[in-house]
Amino acid sequence: MTYKFNETFLHHTTQQMVKKRNNFGAVLCVEQGDNDFSWVGAAGNLEEQDPYFITSVTKLYVTVVVLKLRSENRLQLEDPIANYLSDGIVRGIHVLDGVDYSDDITIKHLISNTSGIPDYFACKQSNGKTVATQLFNGHDESWGLEKTLELVKKQKPKFKPGQKGKVNYSDTNYQLLGRIMENVTGLSISEVFQTFIFDALELSQTYVYEDVHDTTPAPLYYKSNALQLPLYMSSVATEGGIVSTAKDTMKFLKAFFHARFFPKEDLEELKQWNRIFFPGQFYYGVGLERLWTPRILSPLNPIKEILGFWGQSGAFAFYNPERNIYFTGTINQCSGFGHSAAFNAIIKIIKAVS
Repeated sequence: MTYKFNETFLHHTTQQMVKKRNNFGAVLCVEQGDNDFSWVGAAGNLEEQDPYFITSVTKLYVTVVVLKLRSENRLQLEDPIANYLSDGIVRGIHVLDGVDYSDDITIKHLISNTSGIPDYFACKQSNGKTVATQLFNGHDESWGLEKTLELVKKQKPKFKPGQKGKVNYSDTNYQLLGRIMENVTGLSISEVFQTFIFDALELSQTYVYEDVHDTTPAPLYYKSNALQLPLYMSSVATEGGIVSTAKDTMKFLKAFFHARFFPKEDLEELKQWNRIFFPGQFYYGVGLERLWTPRILSPLNPIKEILGFWGQSGAFAFYNPERNIYFTGTINQCSGFGHSAAFNAIIKIIKAVS
């Protein structure tokens, strides 16, 4: 591979990430798989070493724990979730057209977003407003599993569990996975992540956000407004509650694709793709995402796969196997403009490799 970029190129690319309106800060870390090149830079109101909410990139950590538990024969992806959750949680969670499919839902349905269970984040409450809208308007409140299920069980499921070709991005799935992880291990979710991942990789700057008085993470933004959501962020550990840095996230990302925690053949099993059109357009597999990269972006030098995970905040952790190059960082903008800026930066760097 020939890498047609240097620190000046990467610094300029990072600066471009904050050119869009309301993108106040960016952190970008780029590494080659063989460790010959490693760079991290920042722009705007963020510094290279700043800790930030990785938001839904957290779900990639969930994938690691689930696969590690499977490798230890403590669960199987095909197991019904009713094997690991109380009847009060499972009962009535999926009633579609008068038929209760709750007992048919498996762990694989949850981690692949094919359960059909609605996403509480996008559900309308009794006041007619979605949870997301209220949070982005600064209304901070806790959304633990029991509260989430109270709302979701009043909603109509999107489709039958595992219905062919159907996928619906749902944070509810990951709240359920969190409770399963706790029940299987006998540990709290923060202890699960600490024991299975953080300690194993010596991630000294990574932790689960639990203390509502903790102001260490860089602030999230929605358009021009800084969001103060300690109650919410402390209640959503498995769907988005990990705090980390770009360098720590890079250590995790490389360990993930080097199959440090599970058999290497498991990586191919994760590539059972369904295209998602909201939020954004990308492919969802089994606890793994693949970016939608039309050929026109690089017609003479195909980009091929970009694998990893997005966060609601524009946090990202992606790997391009074709060029053996990794990307981590954040924009901290929840409106969607952060994602497009990060995507453009990733594509620009990949195209500079031949």
